[in-house]
Amino acid sequence: MTKSPSASPTFYVFHGDDDLRVEEEVTKLRAKISTAPNAELNTAEFDGTQTPISEILGAAMAYPFLSDKRLVVVRDLLAWVTRKGAGETGKKAVEALLDALPALPDWTRLIFWEREKLSDSNKLLKLAQTDPHGFEKVYIVPKDSTEWILKRAREVYNAEIEPAAAVALASVTGTDLRGADNELLKLIVYVNGEHPIRESDVALLTPYVAEANTFQMVDALAEGRGKAALTYLYRLLEQQEDPFSILGMINRQFRLLLMARDHLDRGGSPKEIGSALSVHPFVGEKLAKQSRAFTGAQLEKIYRSLQDYDVKIKTGQIEAGLALDLLFAGLAR
Repeated sequence: MTKSPSASPTFYVFHGDDDLRVEEEVTKLRAKISTAPNAELNTAEFDGTQTPISEILGAAMAYPFLSDKRLVVVRDLLAWVTRKGAGETGKKAVEALLDALPALPDWTRLIFWEREKLSDSNKLLKLAQTDPHGFEKVYIVPKDSTEWILKRAREVYNAEIEPAAAVALASVTGTDLRGADNELLKLIVYVNGEHPIRESDVALLTPYVAEANTFQMVDALAEGRGKAALTYLYRLLEQQEDPFSILGMINRQFRLLLMARDHLDRGGSPKEIGSALSVHPFVGEKLAKQSRAFTGAQLEKIYRSLQDYDVKIKTGQIEAGLALDLLFAGLAR
């Protein structure tokens, strides 16, 4: 549970795999201290996997030089000293931190930057959550970054992006939020406030065309339009898309379709597919429509075939291109 910061936190724990957000939080704190005199002389950064605890605590407790604040940023220390195999050295480091952190001087701002989520049972995490001078916050990359993109465009850049465009961008960047942010900035500059970012803009400036063609290809397969499905496949190949990557996109789509079909067969509402599968509602609606073209048994058979081709490709029994031809010959009805 994240605790609100006290009036004067002296140590912070920012953790999670959303490295972009963690970096932004560290930058905000750094900016506050940078306005103080001699800020650079009173800032230290350490690699927690390489630096002795004594050196880190020494820097944190040192009196600031001609200033009222001292900033110390340490990366990956807490996960390192509490990892399996840390042994007696890790145990002593944890004990030293548990003893020293509550007693840090008021001028200290010690930031622990952890690039993975710490365990809820981590003693140092619990200390940050409960000590009056500690602060903790976790940042996790969402499974579907669509909502993240919509919110970031609106709240960080004061820009508008249409839901379909956000879905398109999320399909391109996946869980790479730094990449999503870079692409979003490119799109904002491109539209220049003349209109909300549209799906066509995403298709123009990003590799979304491949994803769009994949979705249309699966649509064609679901609707029994084998010739159209092959047209989309050859279009992807003409765009020099890797056959193995295409197979991976098809595999992912049919896995979602199988899950959507199972949801419906269990009496679930089509409107709930998005939340049930942790995808954007816009994607959920498309999956609900596509999955109705198949029975659960058909989707299970297709998914097993995809898994079988995946194994054969990876073990050198068949080439990816041939696997696609055979797959489409079997799916086209």
